[in-house]
Amino acid sequence: MENDEKLQKVLAREGVGSRREMERVIAAGRVEVNGKVAQLGDRVSMSDRVVVDGRRLKLTPPESTPIRVLLYNKPEGEICSRSDPEGRKTVYERLPEIKGERWISVGRLDFNTSGLLLFTNDGELANKLMHPSSMIDREYLVRVQGDVDDDMKKRLKEGVLLDDGKARFTDIVDGSGDGSNAWFYCVVMEGRNREVRRLWESQGVKVSRLKRVRYGNIFIPSHVRVGQWIELNYREVKELCLTAGVEPPKPSPTSRQKDQERERQVQRLRAKGPRRKN
Repeated sequence: MENDEKLQKVLAREGVGSRREMERVIAAGRVEVNGKVAQLGDRVSMSDRVVVDGRRLKLTPPESTPIRVLLYNKPEGEICSRSDPEGRKTVYERLPEIKGERWISVGRLDFNTSGLLLFTNDGELANKLMHPSSMIDREYLVRVQGDVDDDMKKRLKEGVLLDDGKARFTDIVDGSGDGSNAWFYCVVMEGRNREVRRLWESQGVKVSRLKRVRYGNIFIPSHVRVGQWIELNYREVKELCLTAGVEPPKPSPTSRQKDQERERQVQRLRAKGPRRKN
């Protein structure tokens, strides 16, 4: 079939979810292509009729769907799910609406973890950014209760065995404070569940505060306060795509318009005053 693509890739690009999630959805029999239940490995073109959970998708060619990325400065006390049976606030409540698509979270942060969280409308980019093979740094600022010495830091950088396998920090740098309540910057290259906390706790110390400050080449700008978001500009999206090994978008009138909107948003955020500490 000419100009066809893998079904899970098309679904991810349409913002239904990450490519990995779409593989599970297809395997569960929740997708139909031209009236037949789809199978993993199916390929589709723009002329095919694709239905997910009874809803038909309007397929768009890759070049007509611009890649968008949001940076959100997550506060503690929000969950990274679209809804919560317990009624807790979710990270999606503060994000802007995106017509005909949905925001896909690039990884997650725990309920009690704050800091940088990325969202994109492109499932392929989200999948590549999260996948361990991409080897992308995640840097955290952590406050540790307990005595931390050089031997402990050496063990954590060499690797310790956790419940789900060996893990390690690629770097640990002293921050502020000293004694038994000090801050450290630490870097991991995987996004395992509670990995940073579990690494420190494996050494008999406790994490009292945890904030992600960097994902790859993306840092939290000083003008984006806790609970606020900002859309990345074309240059930042391009660099993020190159980091993840995804074909970067080409500049267009739309991208230039988005960059202008970004500058106006930056001015508004800066006008609201200094950033509140979290």
